[in-house]
Amino acid sequence: MKIACLGWGSLIWKAAELPVASDWFAKGPLLPIEFAREGDSGELATVLCEGVAEVQVLWAFLAVDTLEAAREALREREGVPVEQPACIGSWPSGPQSPFQQRIAAWAGEQGLDAVVWTALPPRSGGLNQRMPSVEEALDYLRKLDLERQAHARDYIRRTPVAIDTEYRRVIAHTFNWQPAPEAQLDLDASA
Repeated sequence: MKIACLGWGSLIWKAAELPVASDWFAKGPLLPIEFAREGDSGELATVLCEGVAEVQVLWAFLAVDTLEAAREALREREGVPVEQPACIGSWPSGPQSPFQQRIAAWAGEQGLDAVVWTALPPRSGGLNQRMPSVEEALDYLRKLDLERQAHARDYIRRTPVAIDTEYRRVIAHTFNWQPAPEAQLDLDASA
């Protein structure tokens, strides 16, 4: 099977145990992504958010034989509890997602058999499904202790420049957190 993983955040530079079997490619599907999840380490992580501008995400092949193995590998990498299967999206089967048809059409164009992606919700003020306003996101980042703020800065700076969102532009301007050199990935257009 030809199985791909979609990425828009730390998977790109820190795949860890995720069995990525290729470089990351440009020209993934257009998806609504924003820096809208308060992470456990302080980062304001990128997540799918309905109602925000779309960006073209990245993708890579995975060295797995089944969709179930791909879902499990991504679940482990993301630290998602087994009891939360909806936090790992997949096509052609898996929890229903408002983005499934779009991803399916893109996967068909790429000749893929299956696709997985992280489907963690926005989180603000400790509440899942709550997207922070841009002002709340800035306030959250301002109030972090120095170590957690440094981690948040590195996350935003290392996220590929292709993930050009409204919050990223405001955060970069406010804190002068410009993209790191490695965020300027030399991406192949296709596999």
